[in-house]
Amino acid sequence: MASLNVRAALLSISFLILALGLWEMSTQPPEAQENLTEYEMLMGGVEQESRVPPPSAVIKLAWAELSDPFYDAGANDKGIGIQLAYSVYRVLAGYVAAMAIALPLGFLIGMSPLMYKALNPYIQVLRPISPLAWMPLALFIIQDSNASAIFVIFICSIWPMLLNTAFGVANVRQDWINVARTHELGHIRTALTVILPAAAPTILTGMRISIGIAWLVIVAAEMLVGGTGIGYYVWNEWNNLDLTAVIFSILMIGVVGMILDMALAKAQKLVEYTE
Repeated sequence: MASLNVRAALLSISFLILALGLWEMSTQPPEAQENLTEYEMLMGGVEQESRVPPPSAVIKLAWAELSDPFYDAGANDKGIGIQLAYSVYRVLAGYVAAMAIALPLGFLIGMSPLMYKALNPYIQVLRPISPLAWMPLALFIIQDSNASAIFVIFICSIWPMLLNTAFGVANVRQDWINVARTHELGHIRTALTVILPAAAPTILTGMRISIGIAWLVIVAAEMLVGGTGIGYYVWNEWNNLDLTAVIFSILMIGVVGMILDMALAKAQKLVEYTE
């Protein structure tokens, strides 16, 4: 296994080096334009083309940004650390609120066929609605952009957790529930000591899906409401026509999303069991 991991790491690094090399070469200016003086280019001798910045420029910017990630020079000039912190806070706030409702309701639906049949039509109607479609209504009712963004995260996070919890609870082996009844365990104790451990892997799968969706949605939501956050940072740098900063922020979005997913993947492994 260790040998496989080492070979996979070396192959992955090789792919990265190859991709960065091709990217760097493809973004170099043509020789004819490169040899022109700055005066000739300003005088319109050759029209300067807009190009995607090379990885060397992105790495240089990343070093500068990550060297001081928490600086605050005003409303539209905050460090990448501050922007990411605002986004992570909104994601976690909406995510925890969704957990507080999705997990108990999922248990209820999974343990009661009657509740499943009664609530399933509402779930199927609300679940396909894009979270961003709720944003105008949230802004009108809540009248606060930060709280509205958290509400959107809540809406997009609740469905995977709710459905996976209900599915996991409903598919717990009947033999285990019968054993709990034989020992005359109450409904709450049965749910906590028998059903919850058995359904935990499925529940964590739903939670993992939810955190990924929440991180996707917060970027789009912050582009709409503005103010602070990594989504606003991307949009602001695009308005400034700073493609280097845009690419850097995209990479940071990916890194933070990977960290969030890895944290829940680790939790999922802790509750997995083998028969």
